[in-house]
Amino acid sequence: MNNEFKQFYIDHDGIPLHAKLSYPTDGMKDGKCPLVILLHGYTGHMEETHILGIADEINRHGCAVLRIELYGHGKSGGTFTEHTVLKWMSEMMTVIDYARSLDFVSSLYLAGHSQGGFVTAMAGSMKRDVLKAIILLSPALCIPADARRGEVLGTSFDPEHIPDVLEMDGDRLLSGNYFRAAQTVDVESAMKRYKKPVLIVHGDEDESVPVQCAYDAAKIYEQAELAIIPGDLHCYDRHLDQVTKVIGEYLDRMNK
Repeated sequence: MNNEFKQFYIDHDGIPLHAKLSYPTDGMKDGKCPLVILLHGYTGHMEETHILGIADEINRHGCAVLRIELYGHGKSGGTFTEHTVLKWMSEMMTVIDYARSLDFVSSLYLAGHSQGGFVTAMAGSMKRDVLKAIILLSPALCIPADARRGEVLGTSFDPEHIPDVLEMDGDRLLSGNYFRAAQTVDVESAMKRYKKPVLIVHGDEDESVPVQCAYDAAKIYEQAELAIIPGDLHCYDRHLDQVTKVIGEYLDRMNK
């Protein structure tokens, strides 16, 4: 990212959340512009290639971007092992409130990749009155259902007797509380409560989250626009240019 940005931390109940705020490439009109909060996914961080590419494109289309690293990821507080989707959801309430306090923000969007997309769907429901639209990027909306059936990201377990700690892919340890928390979340009901526009972007060769999640979500949301990227993977390794184009054009239409 070549445009100006600020780096800082947002406090959430004593947990510092690493943040970077970048501004529109061509500046703001009358000191105002839309703001997109952009979230990474499970094991991710704000400097991943796809996150940077998407943020850069959003800046080129006249919006500021607030990139956030949530509990246990990147430079934020907490440990990966102890993170849960409920912690992320709670943190997003704080982040959205912070974004609303910025005097240059004319409208507010929330975008998230993978687990960040799942959290975007949940936070969208909770803060539906203040968000103009949400953008779901390869959203892992299957997390609760997977946790209830006892298989998440290739790791199997007894969903009625969850171990205190599980070893995930890449030799990462994850608390059993992650799965216990995920089992309680009703993402479909949350999605039904969000009546505003939604953009869903998903590669049809996603190796981590089935593309069917995107098709199913598009049927639930009242105002969904679905963009399937042929031949692309979970992190848009093959066609990131197509993904950024879809997002930029969507924001142009929304901000007319």
